[in-house]
Amino acid sequence: MLIGHIEQIVRHPVKSLRGESVHTSKVMNYGLYGDRSHAYIDETKKGNFLTITQFPEMVQYSASFQGEEQYDSYPKVLVETPEGAIFNWDEQILLHEIARKSKRDVSTVEYSPSHVPIGPIAEEPLLIVTDASLKKLEDIWGNGVDSRRFRPNLILNLTDKSPFIEEEWFGKRIRIGHEVEIELVRYCKRCMIITVDPVTSERDSSIHKTVIKERNNHFGVYASVLKTGSIQVGDEVHLFS
Repeated sequence: MLIGHIEQIVRHPVKSLRGESVHTSKVMNYGLYGDRSHAYIDETKKGNFLTITQFPEMVQYSASFQGEEQYDSYPKVLVETPEGAIFNWDEQILLHEIARKSKRDVSTVEYSPSHVPIGPIAEEPLLIVTDASLKKLEDIWGNGVDSRRFRPNLILNLTDKSPFIEEEWFGKRIRIGHEVEIELVRYCKRCMIITVDPVTSERDSSIHKTVIKERNNHFGVYASVLKTGSIQVGDEVHLFS
């Protein structure tokens, strides 16, 4: 059954930095190619990842791959700072800036293009939201919603504009385009990260309170990868039992 098409594909080359919207990408076993494949480590917290939770201003730094997706090595990863300066993601001047602003000792970690472990990705390979659910959340919250608050990998433009209908598809397969198949597995339980404005990095707890009250703290759905391949914006999305 045709349920819609891919409206947006978003990957995050560096964990917790602003991602990049791309027209096409490979879907690997771990999710979108290179998603959260690079990360900053908070050495003051026993080597945990440095994330928006500790340093909200991370959302104002944009990360992007420069070049074609390769299986043996990543293209160059560039980071644009809030002031518009551009550095290689592991350049010392950038690391010193992040360390100074976050008041933490910062190091880096990079994973293989063939395998990014679940830890940096989150809890499942792909996070999906729909246009209908985003629109409904706007109505419930009473404000415009920037989808980047929720850090989805895929935004689906649905034929049936029923909000939260995706939550009825757990255990079902979805085919994207001609190659990729995924299975919707469970809700995404939300944390304080959605309170951080993706443009200004200012916090507004009211959106999280709304999601907790009206949606049992669920927004978006996780999916596992059944068949890898390439996808692109505009690809048809089909649902199977």
